[in-house]
Amino acid sequence: MPLELRAATTADSPRLQEIEIEAGEQFRTVGMSDIAEHEPFSIEELNAYAEAGRSFAAVDGERIVGYVVIDRVGDAAHVEQVSVVPDEQGQGIGRRLIDRAGEWAAEQDLGALTLTTFREVPWNGPLYAHLGFRTLGEDELSAELRAVRDHESALGLDPAQRVCMQLDL
Repeated sequence: MPLELRAATTADSPRLQEIEIEAGEQFRTVGMSDIAEHEPFSIEELNAYAEAGRSFAAVDGERIVGYVVIDRVGDAAHVEQVSVVPDEQGQGIGRRLIDRAGEWAAEQDLGALTLTTFREVPWNGPLYAHLGFRTLGEDELSAELRAVRDHESALGLDPAQRVCMQLDL
């Protein structure tokens, strides 16, 4: 059965939380165990994304294998989280989820996708650059995107390791 992308539902939230934990475990392989131990989105947060129509699941048969949740940050759609189960990575699922986020942005008349990610982790910054995202300079950050970055820093993410990126649609 081909991979299907669909709107996530509140019934999916426990599985989405599991996927974030499973995918996060890979940070241990690059010496970032502290990131692997970060708490995933709560069920309540995932439910809110689903109820707002800002969460999409990648489904292979009956199994959810990935998801994306999107915020609106300034004049852009912001990829807040995209995760794919480790045994399905490298097959284009993440790309399809990012494409779906771009479609959502277009539906909202937003001209760009933004995200914040780790600069050097291979499945983060370099992957998004491959997908067409560009690194934003400090002078290009909207006040809202700067606030996202500052919030992440307050949560313990090292801003020296992070980058803000944008894909113009």
